[in-house]
Amino acid sequence: MPSRVPAKTSSPCAADVAATLQALATPSRLRILARLQKGPCAATELADAVGTEQPACSHQPRLLRNLGLVTGERRGRSVIHALYPNHVAELLEQALYHAEHLRLGLHDTPA
Repeated sequence: MPSRVPAKTSSPCAADVAATLQALATPSRLRILARLQKGPCAATELADAVGTEQPACSHQPRLLRNLGLVTGERRGRSVIHALYPNHVAELLEQALYHAEHLRLGLHDTPA
């Protein structure tokens, strides 16, 4: 089965991947992305999902937007956030699967 991952680990590509993975290294951002997997929502709903007050959570979606992981659409006084492309949800699911796999002590056999 051919890999869907490009073989480009050049400096610019590696830096972009590292920035994305660094963004995913924060539990609050993972909770935001997990909430957005269920569908678009306003910042107040994201704050509830993260378990913090809205002002403390407000900069997280902006960072995720700057990395191309989420979108933000202004509707009146609110910004509605959504996962950007479908593969962001897949990336999150794979990361969660991997963490659960390790937590359970499971090991894959080589293909």
